[in-house]
Order: sequence, then C-alpha cells, then structure tokens
Amino acid sequence: MEMKKRITLELRNRAPEKVTELVLDNCRSSNGEIEGLNDSFKELEFLSMANVELTSLAKLPTLSKLRKLELSDNIISGGLEVLAERCPNLTYLNLSGNKIKDLGTVEALQNLKNLKSLDLFNCEITNLEDYRDSIFELLQQITYLDGFDQEDNEAPDSEDDDDEGDEDDDDEDEDEAGPPGEYEEEDDEDDGGSDLGEGEEEEEVGLSYLMKEEIQDEDDDDDYVEEGGDEEEEAEGIRGEKRKRDPEDEGEEEED
Repeated sequence: MEMKKRITLELRNRAPEKVTELVLDNCRSSNGEIEGLNDSFKELEFLSMANVELTSLAKLPTLSKLRKLELSDNIISGGLEVLAERCPNLTYLNLSGNKIKDLGTVEALQNLKNLKSLDLFNCEITNLEDYRDSIFELLQQITYLDGFDQEDNEAPDSEDDDDEGDEDDDDEDEDEAGPPGEYEEEDDEDDGGSDLGEGEEEEEVGLSYLMKEEIQDEDDDDDYVEEGGDEEEEAEGIRGEKRKRDPEDEGEEEED
C-alpha cells in the first residue's frame, strides 16, 4: 500500500505532458490500472510496469508515442489487441513471465506494424513445438524473439533502442566527423610541443626538413672527399720535389 501511494504521488506531482520515460515497476495495480497513469502522458516513449499484478490491458491509456513497453512478470493472459489501438507505434514489447499459452493470443500483435522485438520468455507458449518458427511466421514484422533473430544472432544490448532513422542520422554524423580517434591523434601531436596548428602541416615540414638534412649530409661528404684529395695531391707534390732535390744535393756534395 505504501508503494502504491508513493507512485501515485509521483505521478500527480509531475507534469505528465513533459514525461518521456516512466518506470512503475513493483507498483501494485488496482482493478487492472495504476492510479494516475492516463492519456495526459502524450509524450511518453518508454513505460515499464513489471511485476504490478496486471491481469489485462483493458484500462491501458492511449499512448500514441510509446515505443517501448515492459510488462514482464504480470498475470496477463490475453486482450493484446488493445495494444494496436492505444500504442500503435510500439517497436519493443516485453511480455515475459505472463500467462500467454497459445498462438491465437499472440496473433493480435499482427496489427503492431512497427513491432521489431518481442519477448515471451517464461510464458507457457514457449513450450509449444516449433515455437520460434511459428512466431516468426505469424508475426513477420518482428526481427527479434526473446532476444535473438531467426539465425540466432543476439539482439543489440541497448537500453536506448533508437529507431533506424536515428541510427542512420548518427552514422551520417560520424562520417562527417571523421573516423574515431582522428582528433585524439591530432591532440597528441599538439601536446608534443609543436608550434604548428595542424598535424598535416607538421608532417610536411618534418619531411622536407629531413630531406634537406640528407642533402646537406651528402654535400658535406663530397666536400670531405674533395678536401682529402687535395691534401693527398699536395703531399705527393712535396714528395716529388723532395726526390728532385735529393740528387741535386748529392751532386753538390760530390763537388765539395
């Protein structure tokens, strides 16, 4: 009773037209409804009512913008056609842990044209032979059943399950922004003490600088070789002059 009062007060104290996400888990419903939850929540996109002892959805308010609905661990056994009437834009529906037993009950979800993910885990219907194949054949609009697609690929684990349009927009933004890590590398280069503003300019200047260094080194080597050759020629000239003078010195000694 205290939990019910607290949830009711929260609903009354908040401006319902501004609420987009609402979690009422473990609140106890009264005669199939939660006091305070009504049609005034026009912007609601996510609603969770897990373990609130719901027996039916007959009193669910109209929530035209609702996309994700969590109804796990209740006592719902039918009446799912209400969802298409009052929550036509649902993309995700969790009915795990309820009293759903046969395909006829689930057939009412065919009118949820935007439904992509359905969870019936721990419902009696999962004990039927060829349960998964039957559900995928019955509800051809869904991609994931109990967290996996028809090829047993696991559904993306995302609490903010944006629609495909939003994902495409995000991809475009990423393409425009460049590959991940690009800016981090440029920041690292800036932190390295360079006075230049862009990483590309640094690379070009660095390359030309190295090329100049190489050319300078080659010129120095050539100069060294030329200088060495001149020194050798001078040394040979001195030795030749010495050889020429030696016989003359000997002649002078003989005359003496």
